[in-house]
Amino acid sequence: MDERKVDLEPPKIGVTVPAPPASERVVEAAKPTRKSALREYVEAIGIAILLALVIRTLVVQAFTIPSGSMMDTLLVGDYILVNKFLYGAEMPFTAWHMPGLRSPRRGDIIVFKYPQDERRDFIKRIIGTPGDRIQIRGRQVYVNGTSLVEPYTKFADAGRSTQDAYCGYAYGCEPTLVPPDSYFVMGDNRDNSQDSRYWGFVRRDKIKGKAFLIYWSWDGDRYWLRWWRLARYIP
Repeated sequence: MDERKVDLEPPKIGVTVPAPPASERVVEAAKPTRKSALREYVEAIGIAILLALVIRTLVVQAFTIPSGSMMDTLLVGDYILVNKFLYGAEMPFTAWHMPGLRSPRRGDIIVFKYPQDERRDFIKRIIGTPGDRIQIRGRQVYVNGTSLVEPYTKFADAGRSTQDAYCGYAYGCEPTLVPPDSYFVMGDNRDNSQDSRYWGFVRRDKIKGKAFLIYWSWDGDRYWLRWWRLARYIP
């Protein structure tokens, strides 16, 4: 007897599988392709780095105070923020500055490129602006013939006369005119500051920005964290 394979179910002739509704086809076609977790992390990190670079270059930059030339206004171990867009930030790899909100003023504490070594950043207070005539007599600073009131200054010898006759500075002993686009700067700690009295003027295009906030302060020798200086505004 011949053995033959027999289909248990007869073939279905003329039967077609119905297509999904049009709405379901649209939803399926519009479903986005899911990114890998690694790619999402890389993109997020890249965006964060780009934003940080833009902010650091054009808006705000952090600096550390390494010396006592600005005591007691700024102490060694203070971490400060500097406003770069106030005066107009310098564009990277160029000498061009963006338009600023205002010009530097007398009394502003600024960070600038040290004129004798522009790889170093200095921080001082503006005493003379373009066109001012500066003269120093002992501890007293005169601007355009008027004595400057400076409650922020610190001197090593509090008992010394403020009107000592001798003056050994390179600039300021005689009435000194501040050139155009330049500034005369001094440290608040007058007996411990290398400033315009010794090396001259700061050019406008070398100013990086105005210090405006102490966001951290650290003194490992005595207090560690100086919490009372945190978030202190620098006028």
